[in-house]
Amino acid sequence: MDTGILILRLLVGLLVTGHGVQKVSSHLGGRGLRGGTAEFRADGFRGGALTALAAGGGQIGSGLLLAAGLLTPLAATGVIGVMTVALTVKWRHGLWVQNDGYEYPLVLIGTASALAATGPGARSLDAALGLTPYPLWWAALALAAGLGSGLLTRLVLHRPAAPEPAEH
Repeated sequence: MDTGILILRLLVGLLVTGHGVQKVSSHLGGRGLRGGTAEFRADGFRGGALTALAAGGGQIGSGLLLAAGLLTPLAATGVIGVMTVALTVKWRHGLWVQNDGYEYPLVLIGTASALAATGPGARSLDAALGLTPYPLWWAALALAAGLGSGLLTRLVLHRPAAPEPAEH
């Protein structure tokens, strides 16, 4: 079981980290901070470079923590938060990823939630530091705080669409 959790943590944590790196740099196929800023503006978010830096930094930090199995409930909260924002952006396209839907962010939210519930496993920094096992209520708190922070981010930073001009 610990090997499976390790593989899952590394896969999800490093993918989330990679997405963050892409938002703020030209590494891993990213378009740099300018490209990350343009992406958020195109999705209707205000804040420019600061929004891209916050999102990229949140993904890098939470992804690395999750991969390392360090402060796992906090790492899961960060992943859930940034992926909730992504889910809200893709919601209008439906579920399936081939239509630019929210399937992928939903899988990452579910995986981070599951890792918060199971814990990081024996091959983790949490275990090495004696921080595990986390009580199950940490998973519920991580899910609630992650969803809440993602939805609050959407509410605060997203500009409403401009109304269509009326035809005369």
